Amino acid sequence: MTTSPLYVPPATESGAAEAAELVRQLAAEGHLSAEAAQHRGREIAGELAATGTYRQSAEELLLGSRIAWRNNPQCIGKFYWKGLEVRDCREAGGAGGDEGALFEALVEHLRLAWNGGKVRLLLSVFAPSEPDRPGPRVWNGQLIRYAGYRRDDGSVLGDPASVEFTEAVQRLGWRSRGTEYDVLPLVVQWPGREPRWFDLPPDAVPEVRISHPDHPWFERLGLRWHAFPTISDQILELGGLRYPLAPFSAWYTCTEIGARNLSDTNRYDKLPEVARGLGLDTSRDRTLWRDRALLELTAAVLHSYDRAGVSIIDHHFATKQFVRHEERERKSGRDCPADWSAIVPATSGSTTPVWQRRYEPTRARPNFAPHPAPWASGGAGD
Repeated sequence: MTTSPLYVPPATESGAAEAAELVRQLAAEGHLSAEAAQHRGREIAGELAATGTYRQSAEELLLGSRIAWRNNPQCIGKFYWKGLEVRDCREAGGAGGDEGALFEALVEHLRLAWNGGKVRLLLSVFAPSEPDRPGPRVWNGQLIRYAGYRRDDGSVLGDPASVEFTEAVQRLGWRSRGTEYDVLPLVVQWPGREPRWFDLPPDAVPEVRISHPDHPWFERLGLRWHAFPTISDQILELGGLRYPLAPFSAWYTCTEIGARNLSDTNRYDKLPEVARGLGLDTSRDRTLWRDRALLELTAAVLHSYDRAGVSIIDHHFATKQFVRHEERERKSGRDCPADWSAIVPATSGSTTPVWQRRYEPTRARPNFAPHPAPWASGGAGD
């Protein structure tokens, strides 16, 4: 199963303009002197004219990636943008496109990000697309996700959000255990070549079992979640180049797990089980059983991660930090692009300081852009 690459080479007028703009921005923020910026601009223009692309320096990769995160309107954690660590993995896989080497580099990313529970803000940047060849990518939306299996009666075992991807990797030959929390394999692909899947080793997939500080029966529900998210379906758009494989790890906000992943009716839908355990009347919505169960499940997630020594933040702390980031950006003379629906937490939104604020979800570059799913879109390139 191969897919047709979709690609616009960087040696376009807009790509060259983006490269020049990145140099200008780095100079404006004090990372380059005026003389160094002029020299670097001439270097890049020469490379673009000769080859249709150019190679960014390690410093450009680091600083540009941090700015890309700062510019992204979907993330509430941007207060920490200056602390983002960036791994330069552009040579991983070699010129021949070794999928196994790419997989090992991705596993190393997970191990480094895990950091024994003190989760790192970590971005690994792999080879960019070039005029004659798109870069590599993974099919996974996140490096760690659970499978979803469609049953004959229409119900789903596991994560309903993963059903299509699970079926796609099963067509590639992956065989699962068929449980509620099966970790999906990574599917690595170089454009024009067959995709290959690899099972993640257990030490690269730390998980947290969910318990409640006040209800011992909670553990019998068997709930769990992986320790941290690693987004892997975003293209890093940086200085006119496109990096289609740039996985990004951070720590969770408790509402992402308790009020979304384990609660949404189109995800694990665990609120009815929690409500029954709490002895709530689920016969009608007017009893507010969903709201009460949602709060207790979110409290259980926060308690469990704290007990396991795994980094996690609550939504009140996260939104206060975002407001501090917004104010800091304003003092620096910059706007703070944000999508209100992504910034306001999934529970108790009106109790947080972002509720009454309004934001513009503008998309400045550098930034991250969504990558279409290759099994659904027919495109493996960027």
